[in-house]
Amino acid sequence: MKIGIIGAGHIGSALTRRLTALGHTVLVANSRNPATLSDLAAETGATAVTPQEAVKDVDLIVLTIPEKNVPHLPHDLFADVPPALPVVDTGNYYPQQRDGRIAAIEDGLPESRWVEQTIGHPVIKVFNNIYSLHLQENGKPQGTHGRIALPVAGDDPTAKAIVLDLVNDLGFDPVDVGGLDESWRQQPGTPVYAADLDMAGVKKALSEARPERAAQWKAT
Repeated sequence: MKIGIIGAGHIGSALTRRLTALGHTVLVANSRNPATLSDLAAETGATAVTPQEAVKDVDLIVLTIPEKNVPHLPHDLFADVPPALPVVDTGNYYPQQRDGRIAAIEDGLPESRWVEQTIGHPVIKVFNNIYSLHLQENGKPQGTHGRIALPVAGDDPTAKAIVLDLVNDLGFDPVDVGGLDESWRQQPGTPVYAADLDMAGVKKALSEARPERAAQWKAT
């Protein structure tokens, strides 16, 4: 596939490395300019581009930036992106640690539902509950005992099926959480967050999740 990645932090860089290694064509962008991504591009064979170029004529888009930066994306960035094209959101809301208060999320809107509404395009939630180094290095062949499983939430069954397959190709067992309104089950502070569980463990953790945020994951 031809994949556009917006964000070249820990998760964005890990995905750039893994996806290019799998033979995908990757366009990677950040909030500065393509020249700042020359080292990553040289290492991986990805093409450093602007955000506008990262969403043009691609098969899948990954949005992997801090929540606080989502409203500062170009306002029309997704205007010409086909509604059915999968857009992956890897983000988490860290109000005390990074993002400040986002009122809608504090009032109970799932993080990725807020991202979806902010960018004006449906999203699939995944890659938010695993450390970047583990994402880059701990993928295993399908059928491997103890293979790490990753939860995937989204409303469009066709787009979600593409993402589920991609998760498997990256070396992880995909677990369908359900619609995007269920994505709170994989947010920071839940049992599945940063736990590196296998498929049975992920399903159990998702069932045990509670929607109330612990104090450390709320804005002060």
